[in-house]
Amino acid sequence: MIEVFDATDLPRAREAGALVAGILQTLKSRCEVGTDLLEIDAWTRAMITEAGAQSCYVDYAPSFGRGPFGHHICTSVNDAVLHGLPHAYALADGDLLTLDLAVSLGGIVADSAISFVVGESASPESLALIRATERALSAAIAAARPGARIGDVSHAIGTVLGEAGYRVNTEFGGHGVGSTMHQDPHVPNSGRPGRGYRLRPGLLLALEPWVMADTDELVTDPDGWTLRSATGCRTAHSEHTVAITDDGAEVLTLPERVPAV
Repeated sequence: MIEVFDATDLPRAREAGALVAGILQTLKSRCEVGTDLLEIDAWTRAMITEAGAQSCYVDYAPSFGRGPFGHHICTSVNDAVLHGLPHAYALADGDLLTLDLAVSLGGIVADSAISFVVGESASPESLALIRATERALSAAIAAARPGARIGDVSHAIGTVLGEAGYRVNTEFGGHGVGSTMHQDPHVPNSGRPGRGYRLRPGLLLALEPWVMADTDELVTDPDGWTLRSATGCRTAHSEHTVAITDDGAEVLTLPERVPAV
């Protein structure tokens, strides 16, 4: 299913995006050495509830997971890159943490992810991974204009990641959002320009470059959810929800849209 909204829906989409951005920035400010992943999940639940919103993850049970997910946020540490299931783990100095959050507010979903290093010991490898995904995300946003095709966006992401020396996994990538979290069109993190669905105003897309330092192969934890690099290398993931408008892509999940919750 592909949902296309009209201009009257954009304020609700902006509110959902601002909420997700605010929660993520609050969580980032609270995460320090010794913070437990289950604390992060509890903080997230409280902020979602206080906002009168709904988590997209608690009842999430796709075919590839061992559902339902049962938590409010994905917490992926070091070699974990996607769908990190919160569990009892105290963050250590130098851990590379990815927080991925999707929330429904006013009937519209916003989805975003940030990667950052906890504490003071940020390795060059970790910083390079994070910066590469952020650059790829910026390139994707620039390419997401009305009349462009999904392949143009995918190509922009893949070009940046490839030039940074990373191999690209296209098994999981960006996607449409709307009244539900995961919709068509799928947005792979590599592709051929000029191919695929043509973007049009009113389309909401979650764009999410992610990489692993020395592989493009994933393995799944015994929890049935957490996806890790097959080699144990570090990983990073950056994501924004954008609205396609007549003028280009409006980023709905920028943190400066709203002060921290």
